[in-house]
Amino acid sequence: MKKQVFLMLALAGITVQLHAQTDPEKKTSSIKDTVATTPVSRALPSPLPSGPFPSADWPGSPIIGEPADAPDYALQKVLGMANNKSRLKIYGWIAPGVNFSTSKNSNIPMSYAIVPNKLELDQAVLRIERQPNTVQTDHLDWGFRLSTFYGMDYRYTTSKGWFSNQLLKNNNLYGVDPVEAYAMLYFPKVGEGMVVKVGRFISPPDIEAQLAPDNYIYTHSLMFTVDPFTFTGVNATIRLNPQWQLELGVHAGNDMAPWTNSAQLNGQAMIRWVSKSTNDSFWGGINSLGNGQFKNEHDNLQMVVGTWSHRFNKTFHMETEAYYMWQYNAYAGGTPIIGPPKSYYPGVGLGTFIPGASKTLGIVNYFQILVSPKDYFTVRNDYLRDYQGQRLGYITPYTSHTIGFVHYFTNWLYIRPEVRYDRAYADGVTPYDNGTRNHQFSGSMDLILRF
Repeated sequence: MKKQVFLMLALAGITVQLHAQTDPEKKTSSIKDTVATTPVSRALPSPLPSGPFPSADWPGSPIIGEPADAPDYALQKVLGMANNKSRLKIYGWIAPGVNFSTSKNSNIPMSYAIVPNKLELDQAVLRIERQPNTVQTDHLDWGFRLSTFYGMDYRYTTSKGWFSNQLLKNNNLYGVDPVEAYAMLYFPKVGEGMVVKVGRFISPPDIEAQLAPDNYIYTHSLMFTVDPFTFTGVNATIRLNPQWQLELGVHAGNDMAPWTNSAQLNGQAMIRWVSKSTNDSFWGGINSLGNGQFKNEHDNLQMVVGTWSHRFNKTFHMETEAYYMWQYNAYAGGTPIIGPPKSYYPGVGLGTFIPGASKTLGIVNYFQILVSPKDYFTVRNDYLRDYQGQRLGYITPYTSHTIGFVHYFTNWLYIRPEVRYDRAYADGVTPYDNGTRNHQFSGSMDLILRF
């Protein structure tokens, strides 16, 4: 495993050299990614500064009427595809991470960075995409996205039926996952524009996301750890006017493909609103709604969710998300891993049956402080209530409290150090470090290198 990590870091060094040789851009006043021929947007102005946040816009994607083409990173230029008229983009990133924890064997229920006190490869991602042009309103357009990654993070994106035996049958620490694989079609005359996705896509609602560059800080909240990660189905986003977008869809249930024996039909209905001043936004609704039955050793999470975003001024903004989830006749710990127990995850096998409804409540607040065009702090406070122990195997409330800092060296290389404290509150309950502790301190950092 060490050889894999050092190989990825060596590749990172090669990529840095490619950037140095191919990217003449030397500006340091802003890290905003730009496209050389950006058309005029018909969306509201972006509420946040042009850098260094993961996005200058409030949650809810795609934003119809706004340019969506990725910038030309090093790989695009090396391939001779910079500013190509086809708008085909090929790029990616490498994200190794390290943590120091009071736990010795496992950081779970903290997610993603589950191996304590080691340097690991979180994700190495290659993306190929073409985004439809939704600024124009006179013709149909098309697009697609294929995002495939290798690394430890695949454990939290695995969807049954998508190469899932790596995790569900083998409990491998590292694996490959095609986390996004969908086609898009843009209809300019439906409402003020509609984008239809068909395939496997990221669960829409959360502040956080599975892919490292889309997050404010390195680690994830507990509530994000246990909600849906990806869906496979059909999803339509309709712009009603610059302030309102509607999203409707159907899918096979959280983290399972339609062709598996666990798949069940679920509906989706979300709404996005942004105030005219862009100081406030709401993004929420029904993320998944069906019969809610746990089926063939797999979760079928039902979820209502909402996120309120608010900008105080150019320096301070925050986002607050809350959800309520439930399902029926499930098992403690959720979808089981049947593979051999490992030190980082020994709790394999199907848990205790829970008749009737299993309920989960989650709330998280992100508070951002912009320090400079290249630096910001995030303070995150997170609450999770696992009422029947269905999501994490223990009946208890949890909290996590995190302070993170992000520094960009360039728009393609940055670090995200943080400190964090987790705790479970029910008497005698010890979910941390393989069931031996009720709390955990950790300090973590990752590096993201775009190519």
